Amino acid sequence: MPSARSDDLQALAQRVADALPAEVAQEVVLTGSVSRGMADELSDIEMLVVTREALELEECFGLARQARLDGLGTWGPQDGPTRRVSGHREGTPVELIWWPRAYAEDRIDALLAGEAPWAADALAHGVALRTSGLLAAWQARLRAYPPALAAVQIEEAAMPWGGFAPAGVLTLARPGDRLALVEWLFDGSLGVLTIVFALNRVWQPTTKRLAARVAPLAIKPDRLAERIAEALSEPEPRRALLVMTELQLDTAMLAPSGPNVDRARDWLARAAEVLRSA
Repeated sequence: MPSARSDDLQALAQRVADALPAEVAQEVVLTGSVSRGMADELSDIEMLVVTREALELEECFGLARQARLDGLGTWGPQDGPTRRVSGHREGTPVELIWWPRAYAEDRIDALLAGEAPWAADALAHGVALRTSGLLAAWQARLRAYPPALAAVQIEEAAMPWGGFAPAGVLTLARPGDRLALVEWLFDGSLGVLTIVFALNRVWQPTTKRLAARVAPLAIKPDRLAERIAEALSEPEPRRALLVMTELQLDTAMLAPSGPNVDRARDWLARAAEVLRSA
């Protein structure tokens, strides 16, 4: 059941969408935590606006002002057809991403090929605030998670797990090398999540609200979110590495056999023994 905050923010997002001229904004999609019914007091409003033609940034600023947004700004790359406008309405942060329709259709093809899975997740859970049928068509396509894509993602995620002497993992526990350790733990966490979401044929979301996002997945290591949090917060470097290595190994054991997965299973098992005996 959506949170009360989600209902409030969706109503505000609808007012923003209604203020955008229909002859310009063909499709307006609510995304993010509000569209999933998970918004809280820290949540903002995220929306995708699909226009008939490509717009200049100043045109997007003008339309945002028309929708009563103030404190306008932008972020991200400025080349290409995507426009980004941030602002506030009624004290609530609002982010608008603008795609021309032709580019939007190309993006769906790219998402199905594996680009930006978090964007695929956002659209899969999007809510139409104004529609000409585009969102429903995109969601129908995104429901069919390509098995070949899952296989590629799993093998690519397992690629960094091995290839050097297992004892080399101890170099990450050197005093004063906390950044190298954190980088390894962070990358390992993302690799685990990539494999788990691919195994479940679910588009990988951002890492926000991780426990809630992995809870419904049928295929996953035990205590997935808790073990990631433990590895990242454990102050003792070797213990942190062991927690992550065991999680990586459990994840690799769930994955189908492949060159990188098979190598990772062997390497991770030996690395875990090194860390236990160190």
